[in-house]
Amino acid sequence: MGVEHTVEIPRAEYGIVGGSGTLSSDFPMNVQGEDVKIEADGLHFETPYGISPAFRFFSVGEKTVLTVKMHGWRSGVTRADASRQVFWVFRAAGVKRILSEGGVGTVNRLLDIRDFMIPDDYLDMSMRKDVMLDGRYLLVMRDALCPELRKALIAATKKRFDGRIFTRGTYAVTDGRHFESPAEVAMLHGHADIVGQSMCPEVYLAREIGACYAGLYFTVNYGEGIKVWSHEDMSNIFYDDASMIGEILLETIRNVPAEDRHCECLSLRKETLLKDVYNKESAKG
Repeated sequence: MGVEHTVEIPRAEYGIVGGSGTLSSDFPMNVQGEDVKIEADGLHFETPYGISPAFRFFSVGEKTVLTVKMHGWRSGVTRADASRQVFWVFRAAGVKRILSEGGVGTVNRLLDIRDFMIPDDYLDMSMRKDVMLDGRYLLVMRDALCPELRKALIAATKKRFDGRIFTRGTYAVTDGRHFESPAEVAMLHGHADIVGQSMCPEVYLAREIGACYAGLYFTVNYGEGIKVWSHEDMSNIFYDDASMIGEILLETIRNVPAEDRHCECLSLRKETLLKDVYNKESAKG
């Protein structure tokens, strides 16, 4: 399929923020089931934060999905703006459920390479604190990782993977692009289980647009100072296990409804008490 430049954003119930786990598989191209159909590819949209990264629009049965590669990160665009572009498009598309995935390092010394974790909390150690779309909401970050979506992810992972699966844990977010030093990993020990660079600000932006958000994370390296790891091991994981990660994401979408939500995610987005301030600032702009 060729590249399509468009200003019309298709309606989609689900969003998938692809990470390093599915990057080599050209998701969902090589994990398609009979119910998966690519509707459009190479879609770029105009946003207030610049032209978006390329989106792929596909369906799983009657369900519609927008997906983007590698969190929208690319040369010449800050990671903050890339996240704003992605989630602005998700909001305009009407996305209600968002899945993210990625490779992470270990902080908890009980974890090994090729363990899966579906975390239930996060620790934001990044500098990207003020990344929002318009600031109209107070975001209550209780149950920031949707329990309902996590339950579906856990079930799909157990169906596709016979290794170790950790059904809760804390994801520490750092800026990168470098990996963490031994001292940083030691500092995080006891406070987090895995470390990566993508969950924040995505988890905030998902709550801001009123969408459920959960993530699937594969351990691809040991945190520095825990155990020596090799770049070859990481490379093998990226190429060998990408299709399995894609299958888990598709299985989750098949099994969780978009509209019939029984979680608190939407209700934990509150109108800000500072709305008059934001309205005045918007009027100036």
